[in-house]
Amino acid sequence: MAGSSADEPLIGVLALQGGFEAHERMLERLTPTPPRTREVRVPGDLEDLDGLVLPGGESTTMTLGIAREGLAEPLRRLAEGGTPIFGSCAGLIMLDRDHLGLMDIRADRNAFGRQIRSFEEDVELAGVDGGPMRGIFIRAPWIAEHGPDVELLGSVDGHAVAARQRRILAVSFHSELGEDDRLHRLFLQGVAEARLERVR
Repeated sequence: MAGSSADEPLIGVLALQGGFEAHERMLERLTPTPPRTREVRVPGDLEDLDGLVLPGGESTTMTLGIAREGLAEPLRRLAEGGTPIFGSCAGLIMLDRDHLGLMDIRADRNAFGRQIRSFEEDVELAGVDGGPMRGIFIRAPWIAEHGPDVELLGSVDGHAVAARQRRILAVSFHSELGEDDRLHRLFLQGVAEARLERVR
């Protein structure tokens, strides 16, 4: 990517299906220095990543693609090694107990309704300064259950829509479709902390 160097973190974006390009655009316009990005389609694309984004899309199609490409176990090893991961919408579903099992949560798919019930809502998120974030909810899940190690960060109508566990961040909505880059900056803050720990 123009203007980036090998000193900048390398962020993978799962690119099997869904809105991966919107996440790439959000990451690439971060200032003052954006991270490098790489589209992830096969296990080899996970090598040397400093962080990984699981985008929105269709979770069943993503599950089939992950199985087809043999990505499930490599993704689990990446998370177990402490690499920060950020999942949005279908990405949150992929992280739950019934899918990749990277977070101790259970997501309800399409919990807020089908496509016709899509909406926008201001969401107060713990750990994100600057006031509420405008969340774009499209066939969005919510977090129906969570374990004791999961920190819930925000809710809509009493339903959890954002959570963090270790270095994994997950939200039900699409922050990448708006102009607010605070969630991506929060994710990159975790990436920077993980990189520092590795060199100590």
